[in-house]
Amino acid sequence: MTLSLPMCDIDGQTLDLSEEELHQRIDAIKKRLGKDLLILGHHYQRDSIVQHADLLGDSFLLSKLASESEASNIVFCGVHFMAESADILSRESQRVSLPNLRAGCSMADMANLEQVEDCWEELIAESGLVDPKNRIDQSAPAKDGEACLVPVTYMNSSAELKAFVGEHGGVVCTSSNAAGVMDWAFERAGAEGKVLFFPDQHLGRNTGLAMGIPEEKMMLWNPSESPDTEILNEARIILWHGYCSVHRRFNTSQIEELRESEPDALVVVHPECRREVVDAADAVGSTEFIRRYVAEAPSGSTIGVGTEINMVKRLDADHPDKKVQCLDPLVCPCSTMYMIHPSYLLDVLQRIESGEEANRIVVPVETAASAHIALSRMLSIIN
Repeated sequence: MTLSLPMCDIDGQTLDLSEEELHQRIDAIKKRLGKDLLILGHHYQRDSIVQHADLLGDSFLLSKLASESEASNIVFCGVHFMAESADILSRESQRVSLPNLRAGCSMADMANLEQVEDCWEELIAESGLVDPKNRIDQSAPAKDGEACLVPVTYMNSSAELKAFVGEHGGVVCTSSNAAGVMDWAFERAGAEGKVLFFPDQHLGRNTGLAMGIPEEKMMLWNPSESPDTEILNEARIILWHGYCSVHRRFNTSQIEELRESEPDALVVVHPECRREVVDAADAVGSTEFIRRYVAEAPSGSTIGVGTEINMVKRLDADHPDKKVQCLDPLVCPCSTMYMIHPSYLLDVLQRIESGEEANRIVVPVETAASAHIALSRMLSIIN
């Protein structure tokens, strides 16, 4: 993938810098800004970004840690929804920047506010379920005989959708706490209620199945198609049609091929993978879970991993006593994560040092307030 990279303007001069010079200048600015700067790096970032990150982890963990830090300038080396979450959780004195404003998320883009609002109105009209927004206590468990429609959005969604969920008595989830969050949602929905889960169908389906909900009690919602009323009436979970383009690439043939060549190989995959891939794996979990799984595997293990290639390669390098490989040898890095290049990072840091609000991510106050409610509900469940 070829990127158009910015030239770095130093003292009024436009310069084309080598990789070594880029890293030297990034390090120099970091040293000058000190505790006033915090660089966050997601696990899926390339090594040339990770080497400058003060914190490395999942998106929500990074956002939470940033809000608790002393830094007034937070640079999130990730994608747009991650920087939005950091801004929602940040203090008023903190500013969040994204090195490349084009770095979005294809999954998050598969569900927008207008589509979800249309879906919600149609579901309420068709099913006759109660909108928690109209209850006195939105987040109270359903009373006997009460049936509600409860929205759950994955962290990989826009601030607008997190706000929608907050306004309608719903909650945000991550890939590591989805089961607990879904339990909470069903308690609020009631025995005859339903959960609307978006934007990732695979995380929603895999979580529901692990909870004992059969697939025939799930319905896939595509905003461009009319729903089947009979299937809708029977469904407990309504799954948005979204997916992760990286995790969708993994299949059972890749697992079979690995086990044919390495009979004792372990397989761990992300829950954004298809159902059959999750069923065939030895373990399934978030990026943090995968990191721990590899670390705790016996020395000498061969481990096939179903997640983004930058993280897999880093795990292999971090554990020389084990063979860690990606299930798909042809998988590419996440294309939007790959938009964060050291050249963009340097550009933003230079502008921050000069006093600019460089590529600042600002979630509108009302949206942030409603989204914060949904995030706070999640925190109350997992804490």
